[in-house]
Amino acid sequence: MKVVKLLVILIMLTMLSGCVLTKLVSFPMRLVGAVVSIVPVAGNTAHDAIDKAAEIVDEIPI
Repeated sequence: MKVVKLLVILIMLTMLSGCVLTKLVSFPMRLVGAVVSIVPVAGNTAHDAIDKAAEIVDEIPI
């Protein structure tokens, strides 16, 4: 019974691995974008560029 549960968990992890990997990469990008947005004048432009790049990373089919 434990083997079946372990197998199901492993299968679920492999199915989610691509989504989780892209989120792990894009989260720090979004965090940096939020911090950069505080900078006067260029902050919002940099935030928008970083956010756009993070969205592209999220869409990568891994």
